[in-house]
Amino acid sequence: MQAPAAHLPAALADLDVRVDACELEPHAFETPGFSRLTTVVALHGDGHVGRGEDVAYVAAEQLQHRAAHPFTLSGTRTLAEWCSALDAIDLHSGTPADATSADYRRWAYESALLDLGLRQAGTTLGTLLGRTPQPVRFCVSSNLGPDIWHAVDPSLEFKSDARQDWTAEHIAHLHSLDRVRVVDIKAHYGDAWGLSPEDARTQLSLVLAGLPDAVIEDPPTDDRALELLDGQLGRVAFDAPVHSVADILRLPQTGWMNIKPSRFGTIARLLEAIDHCEQRGLHLYGGGQFELAIGRRQIQELAALWYADGPNDVAPGVYNATTAESGLPGSPLTGLGLAAGFGA
Repeated sequence: MQAPAAHLPAALADLDVRVDACELEPHAFETPGFSRLTTVVALHGDGHVGRGEDVAYVAAEQLQHRAAHPFTLSGTRTLAEWCSALDAIDLHSGTPADATSADYRRWAYESALLDLGLRQAGTTLGTLLGRTPQPVRFCVSSNLGPDIWHAVDPSLEFKSDARQDWTAEHIAHLHSLDRVRVVDIKAHYGDAWGLSPEDARTQLSLVLAGLPDAVIEDPPTDDRALELLDGQLGRVAFDAPVHSVADILRLPQTGWMNIKPSRFGTIARLLEAIDHCEQRGLHLYGGGQFELAIGRRQIQELAALWYADGPNDVAPGVYNATTAESGLPGSPLTGLGLAAGFGA
């Protein structure tokens, strides 16, 4: 269920957005492990272009999106009115194969509308909401692994995905680097991407003991896992199960939360979740969805405005390359290294 557009802050809800045409821009990137496809929604209006990125992981859904005729979006409405209008549009022409893809595509259109409206108004998201962007700390999350990148730049910090073949010795090595800030157990991704329940519990036990200072993301939540986590929930974050405040309330109360904007589908649900977490004192950090284009700058800008000091998984896209190179933008991102993702 979408959060009502009325939940938008007034400054955003009342933002006028003129749309004249919609185009779709394909993007692709080869990375260690798979070929990444995304599709950028480009909304034209009043001499400006606003963009948002569809980050669905299923390649067939990206191809289906590109093959579809762009939706007829035209006219001038407030952002709240446009968001409400999207409720009546079948953006998938049916039910997507992966349920999360519905949120990813909805986010592409809402973020494009927000970007366009801000550009037409000659302002930025931070200016409109009275928030000042801060330098963004980031962690590298790469299939190449920490060792390869650490050899290139020892100052880098890392988010690492737990693997079935991790041993206590491997985890001790990661601890010796003193650069792994987040370990993703991936217990909520299903068979295609995540660990089996037994492997997830095994890795959780090893990481709890061997990386005592790391944030543990997406551990299992069955009774056996919660026994392992007794007294340690303060260092736990959730990601994959979180698409709304209602999802957060269904999960064990922890000390951290990974905010992936596209998971929430709508701007209203995203901002509602951030506000909920801030009110309860949860530490936040941004997550990425392997964005290839404007979506990357947008998650960086959102991190700059709300959780700049967190171990953000929003590194520049060059860190997803098949080889590690020196001389890349370092953490924190500032100035030209943090290009505006919304408006300006």
